[in-house]
Amino acid sequence: MSTNDYVKYLTETFIKHFELPKEERKKLKLDRRSAREPALTHWFGLLPISISMILKRRG
Repeated sequence: MSTNDYVKYLTETFIKHFELPKEERKKLKLDRRSAREPALTHWFGLLPISISMILKRRG
């Protein structure tokens, strides 16, 4: 990909983003956040979840 193509892509993406209404941009941002997995699961796998389930069961 040449530099010119990259600049063109970035410009188009930037324009698309700011043509959307502000409320729709906020909605998309919240949707992306809710679709992500929790940070502990992402970085450490199922170990933190299993430990928290064991601790909840005992307490």
